[in-house]
Amino acid sequence: MLAGYRRALGLTLRGFALRGRAVGPGPGVGSGLGLRAVSTSWSPVGAAFDAKQQRGSAPGRETGLFGVPELSCPEGFQEAQDKALQESEQLVQKACSTPPGPEIVKIFDQLSDALCRVADLADFVKIAHPDFAFREAAEEACRNIGTMVEKLNTDVELCQSLRQLLADEVIMNSLDPETRRVAELFMFDFEISGIHLDEEKRKKAVNLNVRILDLCNEFLTGTHLPNKIDKHILPEHIRYNFIAEGNYLQVAGLHADCPDDLVREAAYKIFLYPNAEQLSRLEELLASRNSLAQLVGYDTFAHRALQGTMAKNPETVTQFLEKLSDQLSKRTQKDFEMMTKMKMKLNPRNSKLMPWDHPYYSGVLRAERYNIDPGLYCPFFSLGACMEGLNSLFSQLLGISLYAEQTQRGEVWSEDVRKLAVVHETEGLLGYIYCDFFQRPDKPHQDCHFTVRGGRLKENGEYQLPVVVLMLSLPPSTRNAPTLLSPGMMENLFHEMGHAMHSMLGRTRYQHVTGTRCSTDFAEVPSILMEYFANDYRVVNQFARHYKTGQPLPKNMVSRLCESKKVCAAADMQLQVFYASLDQIYHGKHPLQKSTTEILKETQEKFYGLPYVPNTAWHLRFSHLVGYGAKYYSYLMSRAVASMVWKQCFAQDPFDRAMGERYRREMLAHGGGKEPILMVQGMLQKSPSVEDFVDALVSDLDQDFETFITDS
Repeated sequence: MLAGYRRALGLTLRGFALRGRAVGPGPGVGSGLGLRAVSTSWSPVGAAFDAKQQRGSAPGRETGLFGVPELSCPEGFQEAQDKALQESEQLVQKACSTPPGPEIVKIFDQLSDALCRVADLADFVKIAHPDFAFREAAEEACRNIGTMVEKLNTDVELCQSLRQLLADEVIMNSLDPETRRVAELFMFDFEISGIHLDEEKRKKAVNLNVRILDLCNEFLTGTHLPNKIDKHILPEHIRYNFIAEGNYLQVAGLHADCPDDLVREAAYKIFLYPNAEQLSRLEELLASRNSLAQLVGYDTFAHRALQGTMAKNPETVTQFLEKLSDQLSKRTQKDFEMMTKMKMKLNPRNSKLMPWDHPYYSGVLRAERYNIDPGLYCPFFSLGACMEGLNSLFSQLLGISLYAEQTQRGEVWSEDVRKLAVVHETEGLLGYIYCDFFQRPDKPHQDCHFTVRGGRLKENGEYQLPVVVLMLSLPPSTRNAPTLLSPGMMENLFHEMGHAMHSMLGRTRYQHVTGTRCSTDFAEVPSILMEYFANDYRVVNQFARHYKTGQPLPKNMVSRLCESKKVCAAADMQLQVFYASLDQIYHGKHPLQKSTTEILKETQEKFYGLPYVPNTAWHLRFSHLVGYGAKYYSYLMSRAVASMVWKQCFAQDPFDRAMGERYRREMLAHGGGKEPILMVQGMLQKSPSVEDFVDALVSDLDQDFETFITDS
């Protein structure tokens, strides 16, 4: 999953600082670093993660977070913010006084970088830092930079300098394609912020954006808050499953894996019980997004959000989802029938399949049919072995090696964070990945990729190296064993590392479009593609070794694991279609014809098949409505593209270096500097249709799909 400043806000605040998920952490992180040979401070990646203890910080003076000197204390955010705002004011003056030409685009990108340098770094810190004072200071910095962004996005004089460039056909025709696209993207950011409106309407657009930001933050907080219930309402024999607080029980999730049907039912009905405040926030958020979209000239918020994506418009998304739903319907029905039979077998008194049953009974069916016990796999997936597996794959496919690098005092926010240098065999150091992999109190449980600094060509000719953070929630090592990953954790690690490689290998001239700063429905392609590698025996066999005996993971175990994932996969995909369809309706034509809860009920019955449960409001827990507003379909469309790329380019040989180079050249290198569908065309040598997307997803569900793995 992608995270960061723009991702958190969706398209409510887009523009200079908010085109992507990247930021520059400021002077000090790798400043002056060019290409270099392997450093003596680098060590093998696997050993760094399987070590019982983290190596101490390097000797020398203390630095700040990510090597930013100001951030050695929370108060440093104010200093970093002030510098960024001062620099941005100077760049605005420079842009307004520079005649039309490529220099204008460079100045705009410097302006974007100056604001990102603080904003996205602060966005990560406010979520992940264990010190409340740091989180609070970072939150304030995010708010202040966001306010500046809104002013810039409606600055008429600044926009005029860019408009003059775009109006000069001779100059525009002389620009290289990337520079021309970046100029157009900056203008697009102005337009969706209402630059073409009169002063009164521009102010209204700014106010709407600010209100939307506040509503997003409030709604997101509300999606995670637990619900309480008088403990005497629940049967005594299930109360121990929930946290007790005096006479109340706290329900903080769905307990989807619990074998007791009654526990899952209680959790579902209590956790999803409607909250009037949260409902009001959602309704105001959806109405405000629609008002903003119409104010700046779009029919709906979905039309505004989907401009520049692979799908391009909500009509294409709806067509994609409806065609996919039609193709899935018979398979989904069979999956529900299998789950119902299993429920009848285990609980004859209550065999009707309900929404709280789907995750549990699909898991039971997988385990029973293929004898899948995650505990049998974990000993083969030590974290160190998995990191060496990634290292080996990237080396063969892309000519890249990962090295652990010792950190300076104060550089990281937790002593168990590892820093990796990403090094190309001929190009040298490409960037850094900070690995925040281990569980700790108050740390978010979501697996995420944050871009902390985007790459760009600096004014002095050096390349600004990208810096990212990967955040997972893995168990720590013990006295007797290293950190051991379940198959799902291993796949998630590969997924997030796919995002990281996108950031490392996107060698764009402008940070505004670097790495994962591209359309959402393309940004998930590299990460999902990595899941296909993680499920291929030829890849897994290179690193999956029992941490005690060194025995390789048997081929038939990998085969069973891969095939087990297809059990009830149609129903799982149908659920995603339901979520994506609901997202489209909420962000479609307003005013909505019915209440959000009635729409939920209708959409669930049309696209999912399991009944709506009265007095529940799942949509009030749908946190993706914030970051993926009108774009939740992106996961499905990205998976379709990843499937096509895998089957056509890597299924024959997952280590094919020529294909790896083509993948970098056609898809990873451009970031958002090229139309997403053109990158897909370059890789597949054809332009896929909606039907191609649907066929790719459905064909992945076939049990007899060739995986190049056979039971021994």
